[in-house]
Amino acid sequence: MAASEIRRIAAGDVELHVESQGAGPALVLAHGFGGSARNFRAQARALSGRCRVVLYDARGHARSGAPADPALYTAERMVEDLAAVMDALDLAHAVVGGLSMGAGIALRFALARPERVRGLVLAAFPPGAADPRDARAPDGRTQAAWAHAFADAIDAEGLEAAGARFAWGPASGFDAGAAALVRQGFLEHPPHAVAAILRGVLAQQPGAAQLARALRRVAIPALVVVGAEDALSRGACEVLARALPDARLVVVPDAGHVVNLAQPRAFDAALAAFLAEIERS
Repeated sequence: MAASEIRRIAAGDVELHVESQGAGPALVLAHGFGGSARNFRAQARALSGRCRVVLYDARGHARSGAPADPALYTAERMVEDLAAVMDALDLAHAVVGGLSMGAGIALRFALARPERVRGLVLAAFPPGAADPRDARAPDGRTQAAWAHAFADAIDAEGLEAAGARFAWGPASGFDAGAAALVRQGFLEHPPHAVAAILRGVLAQQPGAAQLARALRRVAIPALVVVGAEDALSRGACEVLARALPDARLVVVPDAGHVVNLAQPRAFDAALAAFLAEIERS
């Protein structure tokens, strides 16, 4: 690809929207649930002078394909999608990372294809299926229960109404501006795909503590980033940083779950320092 290019690539049963900016060692970033490649464009602008930043829309999101069959939305297929993006761009290896759901996919990719990963960037790692959706919530609803309830509401009421209850409404904790951005992003995705991802990916996510034993053999430099106010992911990120043998934890003040958008300068600085260390090693 050229220094800056947008294209579609085939990934088995789906076509993916892929963006590449800059030149040099590759950094591949996977967005979170309900997001798109646009969520990491600030990082692409900030870092493309030192590396090749590759972004893509996950299956079922934004400009990528959205198969009708719900069985085609699993973490395993999303791991293969990440591999397909790297293959299409002739990337033998890269620093691989993501935010929330994207961090979960990046870690699974590192476990499955460690020879292709020079470094890991895990931001706002998602809670496991059996973990509380919010440790502050008195009802103790798990991530899996929340995901299934959200998916059922999409089927029964449509994405607009369900999203207002589960994603961007008053219970979400977002201010009005952030809620409007979340709504705008979610409504770009096909409702059937959002429901399938909730059931097939988020409701099946293993927790960080559940992964801890496997993570001890991941001898890959890792940057774990979480917002100081991120009740959803703070605990999981702390567990990850302890379990991974070569990890550093960066807690970003005044930031919630979408840490790279809430505090882009702090996030970019941590990521740039991490990339510089990898290049020196």
